[in-house]
Amino acid sequence: MNIEVLKSKIHRVRITQSELHYVGSITIDQDLLDASNLIEGEKVQVVNINNGERLETYVITGERGSGMICLNGPAARLAQVGDIVIIISYAHMDFEEAKVFKPTVIFPDANNKLPL
Repeated sequence: MNIEVLKSKIHRVRITQSELHYVGSITIDQDLLDASNLIEGEKVQVVNINNGERLETYVITGERGSGMICLNGPAARLAQVGDIVIIISYAHMDFEEAKVFKPTVIFPDANNKLPL
């Protein structure tokens, strides 16, 4: 049996930009992607702390060290610059494997930077 479990989470980052007239997705600073074990093109769920919106989209790599979290396309209507979001990805795996799997969870600071 396969189940879906938490794979990666970027906990509480601030939306820095939104681009309504873009193909779609969420752009995330490369440093945050590396630390959270996310890759470009990966499906993510974005949960907005400020308004309760939840959406699914895919990752685009942002400039390393920029702190960028940018909602693109229609998703830009679901958050405003300054909103706090949680970015989550899930993985399908065997039930027994899932019992011992450890997700990657990161806690960036108020500027979307990793603590030193």
